[in-house]
Amino acid sequence: MSEAAEKDLYAVLGASSSDSVHQLKHRYQQLALQYHPDRLGGEGSLEVESGVKKFLEVDAAWRILSDQNTRRHYDLQRRAQELKQDWPVDSTVYLEDMTWDQDEGVHSYSCRCGGGYIVSEAEVEEETKRRQQGDTEEEEHRGVVVCCDTCSLSVYVTWSLHTKAQMLKCQ
Repeated sequence: MSEAAEKDLYAVLGASSSDSVHQLKHRYQQLALQYHPDRLGGEGSLEVESGVKKFLEVDAAWRILSDQNTRRHYDLQRRAQELKQDWPVDSTVYLEDMTWDQDEGVHSYSCRCGGGYIVSEAEVEEETKRRQQGDTEEEEHRGVVVCCDTCSLSVYVTWSLHTKAQMLKCQ
């Protein structure tokens, strides 16, 4: 089940962890029909290969989530992984979804408590430069964890280098 811990099996089925076994079975059946090798047609094409791969992922997810004991074990593994994070992150927010305040030079986003998340342009530029200077082959997305100014929630604010370059041109 080590591979299962790496992949979100609920996402593979297009479901959530709160869905019932009946709902999961319905999603599984839909996806199994959609990606079944017998329904994909011609052999050797890239579409068929990716369809078969998707079918196998869906089938593996269903095998774990359909059984009450293996599902409980998987859910416990997911929860343990979430608790191992260095910080508790409530959600991910994209920089382009935040409100830009030209006068203050900050991006802001409202928290559900009524407070707000604020990230300065300097923080964004500093993190972008830091990641560009690193020799790691990371994704094009960058980000910082920002805490609410009122409550204990935090969000991961992310952006891509491409998006950041476009935002700088517009300002």
